[in-house]
Amino acid sequence: MTAKTVLIVDDEAPIREMIAVALEMADYRVLEADNAQAAHAMVVDHQPDLVLLDWMMPGTSGIELARRLKREPTTAELPIILLTAKGEEDNKVQGLEAGADDYITKPFSPRELVARLKAVLRRATPQGVEEAVEVEGLLLDPVSHRVSADGHAVEMGPTEYRLLQFFMTHQERAYTRSQLLDQVWGGNVYVEERTVDVHIRRLRKALGNRHQHLVQTVRGTGYRFSAKV
Repeated sequence: MTAKTVLIVDDEAPIREMIAVALEMADYRVLEADNAQAAHAMVVDHQPDLVLLDWMMPGTSGIELARRLKREPTTAELPIILLTAKGEEDNKVQGLEAGADDYITKPFSPRELVARLKAVLRRATPQGVEEAVEVEGLLLDPVSHRVSADGHAVEMGPTEYRLLQFFMTHQERAYTRSQLLDQVWGGNVYVEERTVDVHIRRLRKALGNRHQHLVQTVRGTGYRFSAKV
């Protein structure tokens, strides 16, 4: 199973370090940011599986960042746990209404934090992130990182694999080239939108005649993965 990545956002280095140690001992990959701007860039670029977000930070507060992430289509489903010294019920309600999936009041024990984090990730993990996905005999197994068609192995490059995994776990929705770049390449990677077309062509070639119809061109928009004609 691939290690989950957690972004810790807190302006206090000792708190980030304490959390990072606890998470690394629990086999999570850790990213760190000390302000909302840096955190947003890391979310776009590295696509973490969850954000641990301090409420009170200089400049843009954690709750403002949470609202921004929930507003943007590419990060709306990203799980967020707010960390804060504010323990009053009104504050908790405000945090949850801003889109936070959970709320932990400081001080907290590392064991409690890891347990709550696991619970949020379990609820948020979509099909295909850890479970195999199958469409018309096309099978993608993220644990072994293999793709097969009707029982036969399908060879493809890492970018085509990421594209296919994104498509198979986000079926029936049209995505623009820009959205695909954000989701598959990361928003801070500077490649031209036409690069998407090149990799779509390679993906279709890898899928062969039997399955290439699943990756559909949507005129004037971009691409969609669908078993429907």
